[in-house]
Amino acid sequence: MGIAADVAIIVVAGMIGGIIAQQLKQPLLLGYILAGIMVGPFTIGPTVSDVHNIELLAEIGVALLLFALGLEFSLKELQPVRRIALIGTPIQLLLTMAFGYGIGLLLGWDWFSALWLGGLIALSSTMVALKTLMSQGRMGTLSSRVMIGMLIVQDLAVVPLMIILPELNNPGAGLAQLGMAAFKAAIFLALMIFVGTRLIPKLVTIIVRWNSRELFLVVITAIGLGVGYVTYLFGLSFAFGAFIAGIVLSESDYAHQALSDIVPLRDVFGLLFFVSVGMLLDPRFVIGNWQIILLIVALVVAGKALTFYVLSRLFGYGNIVPLAVGLTLFQAGEFSFVLARVGISTDSISQDLYALALTVAVITMFLTPLLSRLAAPLYALRQRRRKGDPLQTINIPQDGLHDHIVIAGGGRVGFYVAGVLRELELPFVMLEMDYHRIEQAKEAAYPVIYGDAAQEVVLEAAHVGRARLLLITTPAIQTTRSIAEQARRVNGDMHIVARAESREAMFALKEYGIYEVVQPEFEASLEITRQALLHFEILPAEIQRFIDAARRELYAPFYAESAGGHDAYFASQQLVSRLQTAAHLMAVNWVVLPADSALIDQTLEESAIRTHTGASVVGILHDSTLIVNPERSYRFAAGDWVAVMGTPEQLAAFQRLIYLNS
Repeated sequence: MGIAADVAIIVVAGMIGGIIAQQLKQPLLLGYILAGIMVGPFTIGPTVSDVHNIELLAEIGVALLLFALGLEFSLKELQPVRRIALIGTPIQLLLTMAFGYGIGLLLGWDWFSALWLGGLIALSSTMVALKTLMSQGRMGTLSSRVMIGMLIVQDLAVVPLMIILPELNNPGAGLAQLGMAAFKAAIFLALMIFVGTRLIPKLVTIIVRWNSRELFLVVITAIGLGVGYVTYLFGLSFAFGAFIAGIVLSESDYAHQALSDIVPLRDVFGLLFFVSVGMLLDPRFVIGNWQIILLIVALVVAGKALTFYVLSRLFGYGNIVPLAVGLTLFQAGEFSFVLARVGISTDSISQDLYALALTVAVITMFLTPLLSRLAAPLYALRQRRRKGDPLQTINIPQDGLHDHIVIAGGGRVGFYVAGVLRELELPFVMLEMDYHRIEQAKEAAYPVIYGDAAQEVVLEAAHVGRARLLLITTPAIQTTRSIAEQARRVNGDMHIVARAESREAMFALKEYGIYEVVQPEFEASLEITRQALLHFEILPAEIQRFIDAARRELYAPFYAESAGGHDAYFASQQLVSRLQTAAHLMAVNWVVLPADSALIDQTLEESAIRTHTGASVVGILHDSTLIVNPERSYRFAAGDWVAVMGTPEQLAAFQRLIYLNS
């Protein structure tokens, strides 16, 4: 079957590796790399017959990843990181190449091989870094924007590296080729600006009007890969072209739909990429050269992580950002494979250097998700040792914080809660690490502290010891657990309200000492059900009983052993729920009295409206004068607007009473 059989073997192996990684609570890409080792040409068992073709096919995964990144790309979001991306990244590349050159000389290599080693380790992996950020839920943070900005510039640097390194023995020819590449890039970008702003949006609009979801997916994929292929013909990076195509489409009205459609395809081809990376790793080569491999891996991890850390600090980034950037971008990237192939094809590097570079790249990729998770603990350790460091606080009241509410997380839920608390004039403070949300909080004049709510020093800055309530709005259970544990140490008597994404998460949160929990999806489903039942002739009391029963069924087991028992909890829950339901079911209607109405010239007492209909008159608009809660002696007049509260049945009875003698 040829390549079809190879793809089948890869997908099945990837499935097994992904299941193993999921069970071990590790990123799926680690399982994919492990699967690649198992089905590669260097191990026993089912083996892919044509590794080279799979590698070529896997390049589509890189292109689709960057295409999807382009669809999400926003120059506005990257505006805060433009300096480190455009200036810091070239500095990083030069420093890392010099570092790799030093490693090569230390190992006794000639200068040419040492310089190639520097070039091969200078580039980080866009694919691995983005997948790691996605799996850890860190997309959208300031550190992720710094990384994406630097990765984009690194990807652009691949072309000059592919030209300059092989031509070092002939600098004149290499400079000419570099100039030609720059000229081609300028022409390509000019064409893309013209085509992207004029032709592509019109094409997508026509396809959308045909209302064919399948054709829409085909067209979107063709645009991404087609533009990438045109870029390749121009002598530039195939993946870079796909990224530019994504940026072009991101400005259209259909960017969100295009992204949602392309994600499954991106993930499947991403599996091919990571499995192909694993297939490059030769266990026999690793065993035979483990000492030098271990040394180079350790030096690369430490050297690149330190370089990114120092540059981030020099460009003004603080808190956890330098650690997160350094511990996520230390690996050698997928473009190192491309560059290594160029070195082999031009006889610039030896087969041993090629194998060594690939092995180091694969191992550092494999280590990325593991070491990236150390950023938060290391940051916490540093903060404990440096408790005197000032935190960035914004709009904190001059008299300080006391008897207030702490909101851990400034996402959509956090901002909505903050808005309600502001309306009620209740004191609160928000804890947030996302730079973009910090700016939003500043614009809304909300009190906010820039920091990780799971860190004791941040909670102390929020005066949790004097707080009345802690609201944890993050959906990640591990984050919720860390915040709750730290908060309990500072204020063991404080109530904590947390968000749970599932029934299992609710019981897990109970074990962490959280006794107030909300499941948003469940509450939303109850409200949707209530709205649906209002369209049918179901008594309000029946709707209320159904809602109470459903809520009791979900929450009662959770609160059965809580302090005070679940009876007290449900007493307060039912009171609030019934008040909410009453606001919807006890509608207030305004009715104008016609001149021939039976109520004209009767007093409110004489009309006996409540006795006859059950409805209550709560207001009257008479000659532009609003009378709230009118006296029983008020006499109705023609043209009065009467505000009546009651159920739909009671309001209908009031309408009949009005026209009784008409």
